[in-house]
Amino acid sequence: MINKGRMAELKTIRTLILVFVTLAFIGCNELKETQPSPAVQTPPEKEKVFLTVDFQQGKKLRYKFVSNRNITVDWGTTKKGSKTSRNIKRSSERAEMVFSYRPVEVDTYGLTTIEVKCESVKTNRSGTSTTSRDALRHLRGKTFTLKINAVGAIKDYSSLRELAYQVGEKAFRDNTTSRRIKDPDMVRDFIATQWFLWDTISSVPKPSEGLREGQTWQSQLSVPLPMLIKPARDVVYTLKQIKENEKGKIAVIKSTYSLGEPIPKRWPLPYEGSFMMSGQFGFFTRYKVLSLKGSGEQLFDIEAGRIERDRQNYSVELETSSPMLQGKSEEPKPKTIIRQSITMTMLED
Repeated sequence: MINKGRMAELKTIRTLILVFVTLAFIGCNELKETQPSPAVQTPPEKEKVFLTVDFQQGKKLRYKFVSNRNITVDWGTTKKGSKTSRNIKRSSERAEMVFSYRPVEVDTYGLTTIEVKCESVKTNRSGTSTTSRDALRHLRGKTFTLKINAVGAIKDYSSLRELAYQVGEKAFRDNTTSRRIKDPDMVRDFIATQWFLWDTISSVPKPSEGLREGQTWQSQLSVPLPMLIKPARDVVYTLKQIKENEKGKIAVIKSTYSLGEPIPKRWPLPYEGSFMMSGQFGFFTRYKVLSLKGSGEQLFDIEAGRIERDRQNYSVELETSSPMLQGKSEEPKPKTIIRQSITMTMLED
């Protein structure tokens, strides 16, 4: 039998236990309320990078450019007696150019002046009866200057434009007494590689805010072609990835291309006046671009502020007609498909 004193002691112990349990339960609930649930935690923001084009005084950079076109002209089917065959003409054009870029005056917060020299040029043309040497060969040994800001936007094209006209003039035959005749050339490929050299970086709309992986922005590029039409490429750039190698952080910039509006007037065409074209495209007129599509990738060294490698691949489909065949009841409208690649690779000194 438990005495009254013992009973009072037990009641006191039970009371204390209840108090401790209650306090512990309340504390656990408060702890749960103050700690966020793992399911609603906000993931950390991706790292921002700032892309700038940097040159060191006296430090020369060298790049190799390759522009290659495979051209298919499909005249459709032709019938000879009981046999039907497809009339397809194939040809190609290729230019390899090496340029050096030497900073003449470096201004981190203003304009940097770059002297560009063409060290070498090689051209090749196949599948055509044109035997003249490409006017692009006159680019060898020539220099021009560019003035760019920190994000690679070219602010002075005058020297590049003047040289393009000089080399473009070499595409015309000098032994004609009547109408001017222009041979096929790849001078517009030279313009396309230099005019838009840092477009991936200079077209970023708000460079001071930086970029994160997955961000996109837009621009427009030219389309060098073997015929005298001037379509443009609408391009969407995407900062696909920021990776690291032995040199540091590398920005992987993807691009996709689609057909754009005719090129702005400020983009130069290296010819003036009226003339006729020689070769297979001298017989066509009324070009209509049906489609343009493609993609590319650039590797940009973030810490050094320079392009390591760039590639662009796209195809253009055109419909055309010949003046000699106009007016016929079944006027053929051959389709031309051009598969173009442009690459840029940094060379070691």
